[in-house]
Amino acid sequence: MRTPFVAANWKMHKTVQEAVDYARSFLPLVETVSDVDIVLAPSFLALPALAEATAHSRIGVAAQNVSAEPHGAFTGEVSLGMLHAVGVTQVIIGHSERRQLSGETDAGVNAKSRAAIDAGLTPIVCVGETLDERETDRTFDVLDRQVGKGLAGLTPEQVAALVVAYEPVWAIGTGRVATPDQADAVHRHIREHLTSHFGDTSASACRVIYGGSVKPGNAAELMARADVDGALVGGASLDPVSFAAIVTASRPSTR
Repeated sequence: MRTPFVAANWKMHKTVQEAVDYARSFLPLVETVSDVDIVLAPSFLALPALAEATAHSRIGVAAQNVSAEPHGAFTGEVSLGMLHAVGVTQVIIGHSERRQLSGETDAGVNAKSRAAIDAGLTPIVCVGETLDERETDRTFDVLDRQVGKGLAGLTPEQVAALVVAYEPVWAIGTGRVATPDQADAVHRHIREHLTSHFGDTSASACRVIYGGSVKPGNAAELMARADVDGALVGGASLDPVSFAAIVTASRPSTR
């Protein structure tokens, strides 16, 4: 059984002090959870402080973005070496907001994913369709392109160790959420795609998580599906009690 993976994407919220205060409130709520991999993704500024605040726990710390370049004249960018040096263990790559607002491409996702793996960080590779693409029955075509190009050149072993986050763009921050049947069908399709390109062993090991208005009220039903291995949580992760409830709902023992 794949270990559930639940990540909090705080986006552009929380100061450094607020991130540390959150950790102090959140850690006691999940201190007995040993069967879920839990990750917090704050802003770049809060990464060192949050890594220190969670250093003696099972909580991982992720960056929300990264440059594929190791160094150079790239104003405003942050390198993988910089992230690794402050204790970051994962990095979100290709989030729909990065794709839409910053022009992130499938080729860029691939470059960042390969660089992250080389640097010893785990990529959380985001994929997902817009409302127009879903309504015109292009969901699977879009996902095949994003997964295929985003993971191109990786070995089966590398794919087995990363995380794919399916985030329907139409359900992010809108209050809308894919039904458990919709999420399960898409996750199953992604796993079938991984099987055809990287083999059954790799596809069976790779965790495919859901992101799109996940809340304590719908988390358990989503996580109960066989191919939904966790969640990438936005707004509901900003409150430690709310996020802890989602973590609890993801535990294998509660499904």
